[in-house]
Amino acid sequence: MTKDFTPDNNTLPQTPDLAGRTVRLTAGDGSRREYFFETADVVAWQQQPGGPRASARYLATSLREAIYFVDFIIDDGEAKSESLVLDLGRHLYTSVTARMPTQAEIDESLFRRAASGRELTVVDAAIVSGTIEGGTGQVPLHHPTDELVGKRVMYTYSNTERYEHIYLNPRFYTWHCLEGVEKGLADTDRCHYVKIDHNLYLFVWREKIIPTIGVVMVDLDRMKTTGKILGYEGQKVGTLSNFPVGAHARLLNVTSYD
Repeated sequence: MTKDFTPDNNTLPQTPDLAGRTVRLTAGDGSRREYFFETADVVAWQQQPGGPRASARYLATSLREAIYFVDFIIDDGEAKSESLVLDLGRHLYTSVTARMPTQAEIDESLFRRAASGRELTVVDAAIVSGTIEGGTGQVPLHHPTDELVGKRVMYTYSNTERYEHIYLNPRFYTWHCLEGVEKGLADTDRCHYVKIDHNLYLFVWREKIIPTIGVVMVDLDRMKTTGKILGYEGQKVGTLSNFPVGAHARLLNVTSYD
């Protein structure tokens, strides 16, 4: 990976709020999963009912009261991670399961993928929204949105790292490094937007040149973000790099196509 966010950055601190809680999730297709937050940094989970149990170290942050971003690596033989938005106040959730590509997938040319009608990125993301046990079931689920489309936002990750995002349409955005190790570089990549609450979004992007996925919550009231970036260390398949990111946001302008 080429992104290099310094230790002196704008990430949110880990919150211990979830320690000791059990959270039961039901997806739109009826499938269930149960999460046991055993400590402030260890979570176990299993499919319902009675599936095998796994565990991992997790990182949890919170941009708003009773809304948490939880992230961890899934150690099941594939290069995968899971990110959860737990909206405990309204008993809603959204999960993003990311799978990094194999070496063969990485080595396939962009031209070949384009010619066969496939997406250019080889990073997969499964995005699922559903409910958390204990709610009334009367609240609309988190859902795809175009509310960010047309906005140009600058994100300051640290004193030395600054990017801008231009949200082009419901499928693509452009990133541009204004300051940092990628200064002057820019690209347009596949993305997804999920509305969590008023002016609060889950933004997911999947890069095509260097296999990378970003999963970030964007709060345009607080003008702050929290999330993570997942990729491989170095230029080949191997050790995963899964690190937290956070930034101060500034809305630069809004373009409207009347």
